[in-house]
Amino acid sequence: MKGASAMWVVWRLGACTTLIVLAFAMAAPVMAISLQQAGYSTAAVGAFAMIPFALIALLIPVVPTVLARWGIVRAYQWGCLLQLGGALGYAAGDSLGVWSAASVASGMGAAALWNATEALLAREAPPERRGRVMGLYQTSLGAALALGPFVPALLGWGARPVLWAAAVVVVVCCAIALAIPRHATSEPPPHAQSGTWHALRSVPVLAGIAFTGGVFEAGLGSVSAAYASGTGLNLSAAASVAGAIGVGSFLCQYPAGAAADRFKASSVFSSAALLLLAASLAFALAGRAPWLLWLVGLVWGGVGGALYTLAMIRVAHEFAGRATAGGAAAMITGYTLGGTVGPLASGSALQWGGVVGLSAALSSLAVATLWAARRIGRRQRA
Repeated sequence: MKGASAMWVVWRLGACTTLIVLAFAMAAPVMAISLQQAGYSTAAVGAFAMIPFALIALLIPVVPTVLARWGIVRAYQWGCLLQLGGALGYAAGDSLGVWSAASVASGMGAAALWNATEALLAREAPPERRGRVMGLYQTSLGAALALGPFVPALLGWGARPVLWAAAVVVVVCCAIALAIPRHATSEPPPHAQSGTWHALRSVPVLAGIAFTGGVFEAGLGSVSAAYASGTGLNLSAAASVAGAIGVGSFLCQYPAGAAADRFKASSVFSSAALLLLAASLAFALAGRAPWLLWLVGLVWGGVGGALYTLAMIRVAHEFAGRATAGGAAAMITGYTLGGTVGPLASGSALQWGGVVGLSAALSSLAVATLWAARRIGRRQRA
């Protein structure tokens, strides 16, 4: 596939993925707050929030094989249709059971969308500008994460209109994706393929860093919104706490990509880990200073998202051709495991340990990430 043509497909798929993320960012906090108001505990809200990430984590090891057999566009289109089924279930349903079933469909679709988009981007982006290209794409996702939770406040809508609006966004995404010809991308030869497990064994430290990114960016939004609602904030204000995580992600992606093009990977990763440690320690004071919820959320979203972007950029330098599908899947596996474990673990820590307990758990993870960043430095010198 020619360079200009390849990037045209990349950006169209990227636009669709951004719309899907926007729909998710609109729906997830609203459902979390609705469940909290219905009397469910923060641990139960966290368990519900982990469902789509659990499905992604389970399926992502086989997605590179599906992409190889079906091609990127066809797999992406089926992923969009599954996402549509999930969005309609959220909008039409009004119980935890229905929403959980819809989350299963949404997670299955997200596995295909995510791996297809990022594998194609990592394969086609010019090496000398890979960090900035990946950063720009991740910035668009950050913008979607930032905007979605603010929709109730911006439009003055209740939960049900927001969920139907999210479904409409997914319909638009499906229309864009289905208009792309199935053979619009060419594939590298089969001998270039690398599976998820091989990639995980090759770069386990990077997968661990991606895990941390998933916990902080994707695993704390619903729980933090539910906690804010429990302090007495209304729907709009509580959802905006999750929105702060999205704002942080939006602001930090391109700078992180530019830093990856310019500085040593170990230095950038270490700086990110130290910022997460500082924010996690500060969260212990949120009970006495509620404004810290928004400030800490900015750092969690910005640095957590940057860790995933930096890990994906590093993988793109170490893998080539179709092997990027396996490398990308390895990073997605780490990130989604973080997004899966994050809501349940953080919700449980918050329920039984309060803000101090959650602060301690997240600080420990930040310290482990700092250790992993230094391992990257030794690997580079070896």
